Amino acid sequence: MKINNLKVLFGDFLGGLNASIIALPQALAFGVATGVGALAGLWGAIILCFISAIIGGRAPLISGITGPVAIVVASVMHALNFDIPSVLMIILLAGVIQVLLSLTAFPSVIKYIPYPVISGFLNGIGIIIIIMQLNPLIGCPIMSNTITSISALFKNINSINYDAFCLGLLTLLIVFAVPKKFNKIIPSQAIALVIGTFISIKLGLNVEKISHISVSLPSLSIPEYNLHDIITYMHYAIIFAIVFSAESLLTVLVSDSLTKNKTSLKRMLIGQGVGNMFCAMTGSLPGSAATMRTVAAINSGATTKISAIISPIILIILLFKLSGFVAEIPLPVLAAILIKIGYDIIDVKLLKVLRYAPKDDLYVLWLVFILTVFYNLIVAVGAGITGAAVLYAKKMADNTKLVHKTLQDEKIIELEKNIDKTYKHKIRIVHIDGQFFFGSATQLVSQFEELWGTKYLILDYSSGALLDISAIFALEDIIIRLQSQDIKIFMVIDNQDVLKQLKEHNIISQIGEDCIFFSEIEAIEKAKSSLNKD
Repeated sequence: MKINNLKVLFGDFLGGLNASIIALPQALAFGVATGVGALAGLWGAIILCFISAIIGGRAPLISGITGPVAIVVASVMHALNFDIPSVLMIILLAGVIQVLLSLTAFPSVIKYIPYPVISGFLNGIGIIIIIMQLNPLIGCPIMSNTITSISALFKNINSINYDAFCLGLLTLLIVFAVPKKFNKIIPSQAIALVIGTFISIKLGLNVEKISHISVSLPSLSIPEYNLHDIITYMHYAIIFAIVFSAESLLTVLVSDSLTKNKTSLKRMLIGQGVGNMFCAMTGSLPGSAATMRTVAAINSGATTKISAIISPIILIILLFKLSGFVAEIPLPVLAAILIKIGYDIIDVKLLKVLRYAPKDDLYVLWLVFILTVFYNLIVAVGAGITGAAVLYAKKMADNTKLVHKTLQDEKIIELEKNIDKTYKHKIRIVHIDGQFFFGSATQLVSQFEELWGTKYLILDYSSGALLDISAIFALEDIIIRLQSQDIKIFMVIDNQDVLKQLKEHNIISQIGEDCIFFSEIEAIEKAKSSLNKD
């Protein structure tokens, strides 16, 4: 028993060590990229990882600032003209919202976000990171968004800092050239960080560096706020909370698939929320569970949250022992590392099968991608989910149709010969094939106008799917329209749950209990009998 415990502990230690080696360059780079500072990124990784591990359950989730989080924070920083106190207040509110989200069904809903939306978002984030680091790679200041970054790049071509550019290219060569097998032992980003910084120091290169690093512990204070600021910035807080939570939930899905465990999503969200609240109160950058670091920890042997406790402890040791080295890290080296991170975020798997993907998926993917890169990543996700829902609704509505069946009954045929041509179909059977929901309901309302003139309409809904509220209202509208034309409606419902639902919404009472049947044959016989009596 003790041997097994030691084995687990050793695996967690190696996992935490490997995760911290990956986290160090990433946290520093993302801190610089957001404009808050390298130290804010590093302390955010330390605080969030530790607190979320203590509160958030047993899973070996390594947390800290990530690509999507960095881009969201950088976007809001730019929108608020680098008003750091306001951004910290927004982060605090976001942490509170994350805790509240844990009490809702949000954790289970994330799995229903369409893959094209996620892929378009990640591809967009990857491209944004790459574009925004091109200027620092050549020794020029970083820009606040992709459009200004591209514009500045063309202007800066003639003023390249060749020391920075050569150092950045060397860093890129290292992070891309290190074999995957070796990369699992020592991450290429850490190798590139050490080599790039060492060369810069030894050769005395003329490059921008992190420069100032304080090794003191961050002080704890609640960001200043008032009711007006909360109302004004609440939409930013909601955006933060959704992005932080969504990425954490996706990381949990990956972690659970590797460890074969089931993580409590609600408890994980509470841990992430409280962790981000402490980040705000220490002036650090927020974050989420980081997929790359978590996978690295698990592949190194981590099985419990001990690895997520060890990782920030190692980061603290590295910060205090190597603060002088950290201050000498060149910004072009961090830019090259971020470019590699951006490349890794891009969904290469989907790009390989892009030409085989359904057109609807491609529409959603490109919509999300373009809006993410050139406009607003939150609007992009919202538009993507909305677009995917609309296209899905259209697909389902197109598959939902009315199928008419002609009654071959001699008495009815004889009777119809003496009736005006406009009433030649006295009994008509209509089958609703497919799901009757918000997408198909509107379409079916318009189609029912073609049935006017029928004396008896048998509406057969044999699907087991419950109706949503839009479909309920549409069905009510259909009944009112048909009854206004003196058309008698019979309904065939063979599902008790659907029947109960229609009773609760007074649809049955609107038609009449005697007009509900469990089989189509019964409804036909009733219609024939009623027609003969007329």
